[in-house]
Amino acid sequence: MNIQTLLTDKINQAMRAAGAPQESDALIKQSAKVQFGDYQANGIMAAAKKLGCLPRQLAEKVVEQLDLTGIVEKVDIAGPGFINLFLDKHWLAKQSELALADSKLNLTITDHPQTVVVDYSAPNVAKEMHVGHLRSTIIGDATVRTLEFLGHHVIRANHVGDWGTQFGMLIAYLEKMQNEHAEDMALSDLETFYRAAKKYYDEDAQFAEKARNYVVKLQGGDAYCAQMWRKLVDITMTQNLATYQRLNVTLGIEDTMGESIYNDMLPGIVADLKNRGLAVENEGATVVYLDEFKNKDGDPMGVIIQKRDGGYLYATTDIACVIYRYEKLKADRILYYTDSRQHQHLEQVWLIAHKADYIPDSLKLEHHMFGMMLGKDGKPFKTRSGDTIKLNDLLDEATERAAILIRQKNPDLTEAELNQIVDAVAIGAVKYADLSKNRTTDYVFDWDNMLAFEGNTAPYLQYAYTRVFSIFKKANIALDSVTGEILIDDEKERALATRLLQFEEAVEAVAKEGLPHILCAYLYDIATLFSSFYENCPILTAATEQQKQSRLKLAALTARTLNIGLTMLGIKTIEKM
Repeated sequence: MNIQTLLTDKINQAMRAAGAPQESDALIKQSAKVQFGDYQANGIMAAAKKLGCLPRQLAEKVVEQLDLTGIVEKVDIAGPGFINLFLDKHWLAKQSELALADSKLNLTITDHPQTVVVDYSAPNVAKEMHVGHLRSTIIGDATVRTLEFLGHHVIRANHVGDWGTQFGMLIAYLEKMQNEHAEDMALSDLETFYRAAKKYYDEDAQFAEKARNYVVKLQGGDAYCAQMWRKLVDITMTQNLATYQRLNVTLGIEDTMGESIYNDMLPGIVADLKNRGLAVENEGATVVYLDEFKNKDGDPMGVIIQKRDGGYLYATTDIACVIYRYEKLKADRILYYTDSRQHQHLEQVWLIAHKADYIPDSLKLEHHMFGMMLGKDGKPFKTRSGDTIKLNDLLDEATERAAILIRQKNPDLTEAELNQIVDAVAIGAVKYADLSKNRTTDYVFDWDNMLAFEGNTAPYLQYAYTRVFSIFKKANIALDSVTGEILIDDEKERALATRLLQFEEAVEAVAKEGLPHILCAYLYDIATLFSSFYENCPILTAATEQQKQSRLKLAALTARTLNIGLTMLGIKTIEKM
């Protein structure tokens, strides 16, 4: 249940009845301060301006028409015309019961499921994943988990960079070094080979020409090049899948949709764009000029879709990609998780696809771009030597640091318990430190903050969950076996219940906008509100059995909300820390 949506519908109806324009919106928001109620309607001023009347007069008319019986216990008009709403505690108790009784906490599951293609992670072949891949991978995964939870059909698309010039260089190098038949190559070997190949490519004109020829041959379906390419891809994806499993990310081999998938489509797209008059020849290359984008001289910007040597570019592949996702995958909505530097590129690709009528206006194309991970010096997060940090090295260090902290806090753990807790805490800390920051901004990576057991961190939330769980363990009661009704009398009970029932509003922010930091902030609120509730409202030593059962139910709802919320973020919960 979405309280914000419910109140919006009710007040919009009252605004119409009070004479407000049909397009008026109540603009319901959660109140920032408790004295302003639980929710506030902020749309009266705009509606009054259109009507040419005083906002407070319109607010009074709206309140007269408003029927929130059994939902809101008090309505106030504040200032020039804000309407403050205080939820009824009996209604809160009833809705809490419904949430606790439902496996999905009474969240609204969509009646109109969409097919949503989510493009995320996208590592390159022949290179180990580095910290730059973290944000795309885990923010994208939080989104797909959330969309699936709400009932949508989600297609994970790992747009692996498995095509292009680097393969010509690698094939040429392996042939030169007589390594093309080696069977025991690791991904680290390929990285070494790639660096050497790049050096030859930059310094040896004959090698560079051979590498470019191999790219064209690969794109043309040459059997030898295809065999070498397949070997390079398999070596890379084997290690990437192990990294995804370690990160608790839901990408599998079946989700790999590399650039190579679209290779057969490229000649037809270039020919069609020429036939439509959208693409022209320029110095041997094929270019689409876009009036909507200007270069520094103010001229239409050109997007090259085929080089003079016959090779294709990322733009060509991405045009094919969006066609494939619409025609073959039947996408209603496509989300791209790449950094902000790709935004203009994607907008140009989408514009070309629209101009050529390859996709309809109804297809929703969204670039959920993100900022960079920075070090404490404010520069891109790298090693002291300036090298990009490999993702697995980062996770190794997180595990080592977490192990030291956990041993210090609980030296009596068995080795199996320690390993389970350390894995959940270490990986959860790295992911949450990223997910809890607004994806549109850069953020500073800080080991001390992310592994802290206080503040807005994964360890704090994981500990909050174990704290709730320990109450039931101490009482020898299962979370799902509490009887009686929820009764809300204390203000701490009311505050916790209200926030628990706002879960759907936080989840919707992830599903609609790809903003997991809002869900993180919500879960942190739940943990802190439960701590205050626990300290001020005795549970196992409550004054009456009825009160005890009621508070146990609120504790159970807290545990389930933390568990489901953290699972949406791809973070594990544990029963002991």
